Amino acid sequence: MRITTLLLLALLAGCASPPPPALFTLAAVPGATLPAKAGGIELRQVGLAGYLDRNDIVRSAAGYQLSLTTNQRWAEPLGKMLDRVLAQDLAQRLPNSTVFTESGAIQGNAALIVEINIQRLDADADGAVVLQAQVGLRPDGRKQSPRTDSIRLTARPAGPGTPELVATMSGLLGQLADRVAAMVGQK
Repeated sequence: MRITTLLLLALLAGCASPPPPALFTLAAVPGATLPAKAGGIELRQVGLAGYLDRNDIVRSAAGYQLSLTTNQRWAEPLGKMLDRVLAQDLAQRLPNSTVFTESGAIQGNAALIVEINIQRLDADADGAVVLQAQVGLRPDGRKQSPRTDSIRLTARPAGPGTPELVATMSGLLGQLADRVAAMVGQK
């Protein structure tokens, strides 16, 4: 009887489905507004390092090894989320311009094209989150080379959990938008 009960409990435990994953999203963060008027600004689809292009959240890429969160995922594809959040961040910082994304349903006449490659967005061996990006600005319709800059930003999360990691990533994206907005003002 005891063996039968144990077998039945083991069978029931094996049939239990795993808990649903926790879903996370990046969010726009407020920043200083700039009076620069660039007209329409088109944010091209953000380029994303292949190791980041996954459902799982990459916590770190240290010692040639990736560390992923367990049962914690992005709520939408990371590339599309970066497009959305960076467009929101830039629109808030450049209120005299209209910011739209290349992949969005609304298109307009862009006076300026913004191109961003995210090369790194994870924690380093010391736990600080690193955002490494290349940014290019160029007037629309011109075949000239873009004005480019490489940007590296770091910040330490307030705690060890995934919510703190994602909040820090959102803050770094806001800082990236600050730098891009300043570049737009200098064009």
